[in-house]
Amino acid sequence: MTVEIAAFVARWAASPFGALVAAPWDVTQHAEAHVAAAIACLSTDYVVNGDVALHRSATVEAGAVVKGPAIIGPLCFVAAGAYLRGGVFLDEACIVGPNAELKTSFMFKGAKLAHLNFVGDSILGAGVNIEAGAIVANYRNELEDKAIRIAWRGGVLETGVEKFGALLGDETRVGANAVISPGAILERTARVGRLALVDQYPH
Repeated sequence: MTVEIAAFVARWAASPFGALVAAPWDVTQHAEAHVAAAIACLSTDYVVNGDVALHRSATVEAGAVVKGPAIIGPLCFVAAGAYLRGGVFLDEACIVGPNAELKTSFMFKGAKLAHLNFVGDSILGAGVNIEAGAIVANYRNELEDKAIRIAWRGGVLETGVEKFGALLGDETRVGANAVISPGAILERTARVGRLALVDQYPH
């Protein structure tokens, strides 16, 4: 079985990464290299400081930490206390709220982390909204075998990686204090309730 990112994230094909033919976990594994390569191709609408590219219309509040390589696109907002690292891409009008951590992840148009979130090694489609305190975990700390496996569409996906969070389709909503366990694929417009647990590890 193959997982085509563009089937979940409509803007993927037109993004700087649209030519990549790879599973989502392979993309996130090499996020730093992919984002660094994309920085070299950006327009003059971006101000590049080292390996961080900030669109002239974006806002990064004092007290936020952005470690490159990183691209922060048009009209994005990164709040004080936010922490971005490990290769991150914010498409357009994305929000990373106060004390949210985004690690090795791609966010597409209008995606939002409210505050007090962790999202690791993930791809968030356009319009994804993650409420306060919700977590997208990326590592199976509780298992001896750390390899990420995903029960999906009647089969099991063997990712071959030890770190992967989730592929969240466009317009997915995740409620406050929910937990998405490492290795999840949610279709477009999926709904995860507050305090809910999503765990797609095969049992």
